[in-house]
Amino acid sequence: MRKGPALPLAISMGEPAGVGPDLILQLYADRQSLGLPVFGVFGHAGFLAQRARRLGLDIRIEPVTAEEVVSAFDTALPVIAIDGDVEDTPGTPDPNAAPVVVGAIARAVEAIEDGAFRGLVTAPIHKAVLYGAGFEYPGHTEFLAALCDAPLPVMMLAHEDLRTVPLTIHIPLADVPRAITRDLICDTVRIVARDLATRFRVASPRIAIAGLNPHAGEDGTIGREEVETIAPALDRLRAEGLDIVGPLSADTLFYPPYWRKYDCIIAMFHDQALIPIKTIAFDSGVNVTLGLPIVRTSPDHGTAFSLAGTGTASPNSLLAAIRMADAIA
Repeated sequence: MRKGPALPLAISMGEPAGVGPDLILQLYADRQSLGLPVFGVFGHAGFLAQRARRLGLDIRIEPVTAEEVVSAFDTALPVIAIDGDVEDTPGTPDPNAAPVVVGAIARAVEAIEDGAFRGLVTAPIHKAVLYGAGFEYPGHTEFLAALCDAPLPVMMLAHEDLRTVPLTIHIPLADVPRAITRDLICDTVRIVARDLATRFRVASPRIAIAGLNPHAGEDGTIGREEVETIAPALDRLRAEGLDIVGPLSADTLFYPPYWRKYDCIIAMFHDQALIPIKTIAFDSGVNVTLGLPIVRTSPDHGTAFSLAGTGTASPNSLLAAIRMADAIA
């Protein structure tokens, strides 16, 4: 078995009707000028060859075993083939392709756990199509957690030194206050602090916690969550020796001179964490899943159906995801 830095990265193909396959192919075509690490793609080889022709890319697609990825990479895009029915229909998702999309993710995780790859980069999926095929998870993050038997996956969005984590993710906004608990806050912060230290080499992470309500509740006059739930959880974490600040008002926390004081900011809900990243790094942010036994990154954007097959989608976010996986794996 290959050891250490020679291990390749795994990339799952993502939704065939979206831009994920385009970006993978574009980056492979530019692999030498970009200095990319070796990677193998888990997906449908015939479809990828069709999409490459549509994009006008002179790329040879080679189905390989995990052990052959490194030797094939210089001359062909190595694909660990997932069998199934996948048509090249940019912008028009086909439910028949769902088993290939899901199977690519599952096979990639299995290969990493077997020691053949050192980390996973996932291209965007289209959950609505997968639901029709029996996919029962809110998203990529939760599916990966189930595959890895991880009790609490944590989504972190990153761009350079700005890192944000939504405490609650894919749930209705009306359900957020009930979902915020002292235990969830403590467990999430512990995972973030541990992974910042072990994977991002931040020796003593300094973490800021946003409040839920406007002005972080103004001492309980605009909501009681900060007083009754968030602050007591932070006190518990400080007693464990963690460097925690908060709860802080979210409307000023992301002003650059403020957020730069912290190694990560934990927000209370999805948009509170994602809007700052997408405002400053719409096409270059990276989604990192913490709390897993494997490294996983992904571009911080969706399938972009309107751009699929055109060759005009920006590969910057996927490029950043590959480079981050390479660095932390």
